Amino acid sequence: MTSVSFIIPTHNRPAELARTLNKLDALDIDDACAEVIIADNCSDKPESANCSLATHIIRLDVNLGAAARNRAADRAQGDWLVMLDDDSSPLDGPGMLAALEGAPDDAAVVMADIHLDNGRGRERGGLPEVFIGCGVAIRREAFMDAGGYDHRFGYYAEEYDLAARLLLAGERVVFDPRFVVEHRKVAAGRDMNLIFERLVRNNAWVAQRYAPDAQRRALLRRDRARYRSIAGKEHATAGFARGLTDLRRTLRAQIRSPMSEYLFDRFTGLAHAREALAAAQAATGFDRACIIEPGKNAEVIEHALLELGVELVDDWRDAEGAVPGSMSPGPMSDAAQVWAKSHPAGPRAVCPWLSAHALVDASQQQAA
Repeated sequence: MTSVSFIIPTHNRPAELARTLNKLDALDIDDACAEVIIADNCSDKPESANCSLATHIIRLDVNLGAAARNRAADRAQGDWLVMLDDDSSPLDGPGMLAALEGAPDDAAVVMADIHLDNGRGRERGGLPEVFIGCGVAIRREAFMDAGGYDHRFGYYAEEYDLAARLLLAGERVVFDPRFVVEHRKVAAGRDMNLIFERLVRNNAWVAQRYAPDAQRRALLRRDRARYRSIAGKEHATAGFARGLTDLRRTLRAQIRSPMSEYLFDRFTGLAHAREALAAAQAATGFDRACIIEPGKNAEVIEHALLELGVELVDDWRDAEGAVPGSMSPGPMSDAAQVWAKSHPAGPRAVCPWLSAHALVDASQQQAA
């Protein structure tokens, strides 16, 4: 019987934690195969727990951020560590267990299909082999062997760092739509200046550590420009400036473990874009494509299309395929589904990731 340990870090959000525990109570899973471990990140008032599953609370003297999950993992007994936030929870217990029981032997990570509540679409972030921390299951043995989360990251991009180390160790990250998680994503406790301070520093750390020599400098420049632009729109330029100062102080201290070109292509999603777009071109023969809803990693998709000899056009009416401009699974799938519904007579939506096709096809079948 597959056993799971739900890992939940929390800090000063008792109401959200209680809601999450109530949702775990409602899952149709055997109490004997599940436990809950809460890592209380130095809340002003120590958290309490009320859950029918076996529950343990680890009270920390300092806020360790995402690395609090490491302390919980030390205590865990489950085969799989199901990483949640205090405002996220699985929607289907049997579906989750079926996904974990059916995971390939060489897969250390099973990513969930993460939905925002109240019909707000899917969670942003992540890549085909980079998971999102509020909805993922990791084999406990692989997590411990990799050393868990790097405490220096705090929050933001810590999943990229851990995913990179797992890939370097020869592990695989897979997606299974039977594992569905709802993320309520409450605004309480979110400081945009702190968020951008961490984003600009932490993403650069990842590039510095793992990018091949030929790509490292370009990635550092690109990410810096991207976050400067977004921080301005979010009125978080002060946080961006602090992050840039911290980055200049710490960048050279990051130990290089560069990936091979092939492995880095998997990490960035380029390998997945090549595979999916080549399969779509072979099946439909499209030679002109438009990019819809361009977002993070849009340049990866453009690169893969140009490699295939596909002409990029601005007007969708001149295109034979409409490709979502993101390698993040949630935005990619949502963009393809919205396009297929809103442009029934337009060019076909073509996902740059094979696993996303099942989500889009299932959505179209339900709509029909």
